[in-house]
Amino acid sequence: MLPRLVGMVHLAALPGAPSYRGDLHAVISSALEDAAALAEAGFDGLMVENFGDAPFFADDVPKITVAAMTRVVAELRAVVDLPVGVNLLRNDALGALAVAAATGAGFVRVNVLSGMMFTDQGPIVGRAAEVARTRAALAPEVAVMADVFVKHASPPSGLTLTAATRDLVERAGADVVVVSGAATGDSPDAGDVATVVGAAGHCPVYVGSGATVDNVAELLATATGVIVGTALKAGGTTTNPIDPGRAAAFVAAASPALHRA
Repeated sequence: MLPRLVGMVHLAALPGAPSYRGDLHAVISSALEDAAALAEAGFDGLMVENFGDAPFFADDVPKITVAAMTRVVAELRAVVDLPVGVNLLRNDALGALAVAAATGAGFVRVNVLSGMMFTDQGPIVGRAAEVARTRAALAPEVAVMADVFVKHASPPSGLTLTAATRDLVERAGADVVVVSGAATGDSPDAGDVATVVGAAGHCPVYVGSGATVDNVAELLATATGVIVGTALKAGGTTTNPIDPGRAAAFVAAASPALHRA
């Protein structure tokens, strides 16, 4: 059973990234604090992301990034009793699966699983065939959460949201479809969420950005779950630590919708 309220653990820059400050222990300590705050607030899952590593590689991060991410996720799993997911930016699905296999993480997020998107890293082409085979070999129990029309990107001309969603579910092996707004922290259009839910059939649909205290109940009336980060941070700034008060308020706002489902 996948968690329905997934809180983001945005990591500071890891070794090898331009902004890395030379102290992996500090990165881990901050991640543990955020994870503990999310667990205390009532979130039932975490997603760990190398957010501080910008600018990102398109789809094959350096080995040191995979190693550092593995250590961080392992440390989190040792102390926080929640399902953990991995998102290895920008789109290293095979690396994320390797981290999950090594640490026992329960799910990965893949920004471009099938088709192609124009991004700030250039064109990114999905590698669904390799992802499916790697998962089968290394971590068959790990769920794949796949973005449709991922944020910070544009689809090819002529590709519709409905067709892209159906491809993810019917041809690419996605276990969950994720729909987001245009950028980090942006809410998706309500019509887009409804379109994705309709096209996904029985496949769960999660909102991957822009969930807030004010809209989470409405989003959960249509979507199965949410992945949220920015709205939980101090001052609403993505790079800040989790604000326990904001996190608790978010869970309280979401709870009625979860209980009605």
